[in-house]
Amino acid sequence: MGAPSKLGCSESSLKGASYYKLPKVLEWFTGSINLHPAHHFRPEIPNYNLQWFHDTVPFLQTVEPLTIRRSLKSLRLSLWDEKGQNLVSFRTIKRHLQQTESKG
Repeated sequence: MGAPSKLGCSESSLKGASYYKLPKVLEWFTGSINLHPAHHFRPEIPNYNLQWFHDTVPFLQTVEPLTIRRSLKSLRLSLWDEKGQNLVSFRTIKRHLQQTESKG
């Protein structure tokens, strides 16, 4: 487990949520769940105003969108690499351990 984070409330709400870039019809079916960072930032805003809020607040534009294609690719990623600060697969960890064992 890594060191505790020193993020503020606003930054934590953005770092801990994904902006899912969905087609408009899926946004409607999901009640704008794709605008989760805006909801975390201001939970009192109703879902029908989240898109407007997301579009007008520059701070929310810093969240990297998650697309359907990218989310499907991430299904094989399972572990958080503290050193690399990214998600990795079990296969990658296994390969790394095998390389480390063969060197030492």
